[in-house]
Parts: sequence; structure tokens; C-alpha cells
Amino acid sequence: MEVTRCSRALCEVLRHSTRASVLLLVWAGAVAGQASAYELQLSAPTPGAASAAAATVPAAAAVAASVAAAVAASAATPAFTPLPGLLLAPEKPVPRWTAVPRVSGRLGAADLGLVINTADPYSVAVGEHYIRRRALRQQQVLRLALPTAAALQPAEFEQLRSRINQHFGPGTQALALAWRAPYAVACNSITGALALGFDAGLCDNGCKPSRLSPYFNSASSRPFADLGWRPAMLLAANSVEQARELIDRGVRADHTLARRNRPPVTVLQLLTNDATRRVRTALYPPAGALPGLGVQVRVAPAAELATARRVLLVTTGAIRVDFSARPNWVPGALGDHLTSVGGALNGGHDQGTALDWIASGATASHGTVSEPCNHLQKFPHPQLLLLHYLQGATALEAYWKSVAWPQQSLFVGEPLAAPFAVPKRPLLGAPRTPPGQRPGP
Repeated sequence: MEVTRCSRALCEVLRHSTRASVLLLVWAGAVAGQASAYELQLSAPTPGAASAAAATVPAAAAVAASVAAAVAASAATPAFTPLPGLLLAPEKPVPRWTAVPRVSGRLGAADLGLVINTADPYSVAVGEHYIRRRALRQQQVLRLALPTAAALQPAEFEQLRSRINQHFGPGTQALALAWRAPYAVACNSITGALALGFDAGLCDNGCKPSRLSPYFNSASSRPFADLGWRPAMLLAANSVEQARELIDRGVRADHTLARRNRPPVTVLQLLTNDATRRVRTALYPPAGALPGLGVQVRVAPAAELATARRVLLVTTGAIRVDFSARPNWVPGALGDHLTSVGGALNGGHDQGTALDWIASGATASHGTVSEPCNHLQKFPHPQLLLLHYLQGATALEAYWKSVAWPQQSLFVGEPLAAPFAVPKRPLLGAPRTPPGQRPGP
């Protein structure tokens, strides 16, 4: 296979991979943190991909330039690297930490808009619970009637998008959608379409590059103010009761891992025998403890999910994940698996979905709603997901900032969970704010 201008560590991994069709894979700073790193990789579609995936992507140069520009812009801010004194030499073909921009600030309850589908009893019940637990004001809530099918038609979606834009003002930076369906707009995810607009071309070839997210690996904590669009997350679960538990986990997670002298938490980067879906192992960080952060990173067989203690984050690649033994999650935990349709929540296929992670006790997850092939850019980058979360970002921010091409990405969970966020000190004599609630009027 051919690989050009990639970082040496990633190139070494890709040279030993076997792929079926030629596609341009653009990944800026994937392993070595280099803003000019581009890879031409032989990439295989996950099962069910369209045969059109075998064609070389025509707009590759433009996408490459866009990714490079985005990463170069983010590099203008100081980098946050968990092991600054232990970085390995760039020529070593072994895992190493990449850099992310240093982030100050995060989304809070006052920045969020909630959308409730009045035609869906699940949506009404879950939305009302979320209003109570995150102390949302009524002007932060949009109630409207939507179809409850798995996918909206483009015209239906445009009506929804128009209502959202009319209702929410410039202070609303992100959205929580209180439903399980609709989760798609034709072949796009509803979260991707709300942020980046509907891309009809993906319905002809889901394996092509989708629109680049300007939020990818960004330092921004004000996406609408800075970028003009709102990332969204679905408050989705298998039942109303599971959704309430999900919301409660998110609220309970806030600030819990920012405390000193707490027990350590575990990050699991799982290994599988699925050659097509395990491609993210090229992006796994080095195993070991992160000094001062109370985080232990482990690269381990998939079976260790059942026995690991205090699990914070899990990344893997598989058709489905075995949750017969419930993982020992901490509140605010994140987990996802790379597969074709992990975001197709209504089932009708043989693959696990993001709802399986939520049912197992995770607080947020990710899946694609249509065949994306196994492009790394269409799935969460393990290091970016972890490193943004460690800086105090919310689950919504960490997940969205880890995906370069999120058009088919469905983000599911409690968006405001922020276990590493340092709580603001109240003024002397001021009343304490209940956990999960917004201070002030």
C-alpha cells in the first residue's frame, strides 16, 4: 500500500494494514500532532458499504487543506499535553501522545437549548426531567410536534431547523434533543445535520468525506458565538426510566473527578480481532498512568471491560460489545465502538448501537447512522476525546471535538456531564448551588 506524508508512527501502523479500496484519508496531527500530516491510505468499507467507495475521492485536496487549516488554527493556542516530559522521539514507530489546544471554559446549563417533541410521550417525560435536573429556564426550551419515525425527510428537517433558529437566541450555544427518534435526516445524523446542514451527497456515497467540522480539536467553548452553529446531543435511552437514570448520572458526575486524592479511574483502549473495525488502534495513546491526573490508560483485550474497575472511557472496534457483565462505570463515563450503524437506534440490523452503552451505565456514546466506511475522521479520535474531557469539557464538547467529519455521527448522552470540571468557588457568604444547577437567576 502507499502512504504519503503521514507521521512516522502512524505510517508504520498503516504499512502493515491490508485494505480493499483506495480512498484519501486525511488526518491532521493524528499521532504526532503535526498540522501538515496527510495520509493516503487503502481503506476498506465496513460491511454493507456501497461499491462506489472504491473510487478516489475527487475533493480530497480541498478537504486536506481544510483539515490542515483547522489544526493549524487550533495550534495557535497553548497545547495541553498530559506527559510533557515523556514524549517519545518522532521517529519512533510507537504510540505517543498528540497535542490538543488548551481550553478554558466549558458549556453550562445556561448555554443549552432543549428541544422536546410534544408528539412523543418519551420526549415529554424525559425533557421535563431534564428541565428539573439542570434547572433550565422556560425560554431555553422549544416544544414542537415532530414525526417519530427513525429519519426525517429533508423538508421536515428544514422546518425543524427553522423553528430552532427562530426560537433560540445567540446565547444558546448547543442543543439537547429529548428523544430517541428521529435520529437521522435521510442518511445524515440529526445531530450532524443540525450543526453542518444536510448533505444529500452522502446518500449516494456514504463513504465519501463529509463536511469538515470547524469544532474539531477546537479551543472554543462558545461554538455558536465563535462558529455560528450548535452541536447537539440526543437524550436517548431504551426507556424513560433509563433516560432518567442517564440524566441523573450526568448531573452526579459534575466535578467528581476534579477532587484531589480520589481513587484513580481507568481508560480502556480495547483490542479486537476485527481487522476492519479496529483501525483506531493506530490512534491509541501509550499505556500507563497520567501523573497528577489519577488516570490509568490501559491497552487491553476486549474481555477486560468486564473486570476493570472505575472505568472512565472505553474505545473499541467491533460489531457489538459484550455487556453481559455490567461494566464498573464511574458517573460521566464515555464509551463507543467503531461499526457501520451504531447510531441506527431502531435496530433492524445485527450491530450494537449507542443505546447499548447507555443501557450498560455509560453517560455518553457515539455511532454512525449510515455506512461511513472505516474512515478515522468519522469516528471519535481516542486521544482527543480523552484529552478534551480531562480539561473539564462536557461530554458533548469532548465527543464533538474528537470527530473531524461528523455528518453521519449521532452523539447520544447527557450533554453537560463534566466530571473533570473544577467547580467555581462561591462568594463568601453566598448560598451553595445544588449539584447540576446553574448559579444565579
